Amino acid sequence: MIQLLTDWFAQAQGWLFQAAIEPVMYQAGFGDLLEDAFEGTEWFLIGILEMALVFLVLRPLEAAIPVHAFSDRRARWNDFTYTFLHRIGLFPLLVFFTLDPMMDTAAGWLRLENVSPFNLENLVTDMHPLASFLVYFVVLDFCDYWFHRAQHGFGWWWGLHSLHHSQQDMNLWSDDRNHVLDDLLRDFWLALIALAIGVPPGQYVLLVSASRILQSLQHANVRIHFGSLGERLLVSPRYHRLHHAAGIGHESHGKGSLGGCNFAVILPVWDMLFGTANFTPAYARTGVRDQLPRTRADGTEVPGRDYGRGFWRQQWLGMRRMVEFSRSRRAN
Repeated sequence: MIQLLTDWFAQAQGWLFQAAIEPVMYQAGFGDLLEDAFEGTEWFLIGILEMALVFLVLRPLEAAIPVHAFSDRRARWNDFTYTFLHRIGLFPLLVFFTLDPMMDTAAGWLRLENVSPFNLENLVTDMHPLASFLVYFVVLDFCDYWFHRAQHGFGWWWGLHSLHHSQQDMNLWSDDRNHVLDDLLRDFWLALIALAIGVPPGQYVLLVSASRILQSLQHANVRIHFGSLGERLLVSPRYHRLHHAAGIGHESHGKGSLGGCNFAVILPVWDMLFGTANFTPAYARTGVRDQLPRTRADGTEVPGRDYGRGFWRQQWLGMRRMVEFSRSRRAN
């Protein structure tokens, strides 16, 4: 069955490439990039399949067992725009013309210097493909955990990443609600790690896809948890929602200083090992605390910070926060 699905996917990829992608590449004068474009077609199709799967499975769950009713239904459509651009739109093109050439150059330099990247599969003779997939999955998730910690640990970086946390109506599309620069940094980091440990390109595609699907589940507006044991094996929607909780998940002791809890991307074991796990059984309201209006000591009202409503304004305000927070020690 798996082989049949693989064959169907390969046929669809070949047909789409020959019928649409290849002619456009030649017309645009990018004939020398056809090999890379064929790989890009694979990412495009996987993105479509991911979006279809997420919608068909998670959308009914959000309707059946929501955590809360949305206060701004436009927010869901805005997050859908992010998902569309990230998985099958603008973002793959940015990666294709920036990140991919950089990684190819790095790999080519290593070959010229006769440097063989470390390969985890070589540690065990005749490692089964499923076993190697799981090993790579765990290693990449560990590195992703520390990347996530860094996003919350540096003022300028939190200025970018706070866009992801500013969604007060978190939903199944919210995983891709990120600043473009923040996304490029993360993709570069994970691709660099994958190159360093010898992840095969085919496996890397599946690793990224599996991670993205699980993260879509985590962000869904669904009243789901995995029980006392399951919560410690896999990040659940309830566990990750606490990470998005205003004044809790991305602040140390609720005082506005950088920090927080539940940084694990897929496996909670990293939070447990490094003291950042919070298993409070609550479905918290999401957002960033400085979005809320507050009252000064003199009684004057201060409006909440504007994170923007549309894509372009959110991106622009993210750059402004990056500059602002880089100049201050605290970013609340």
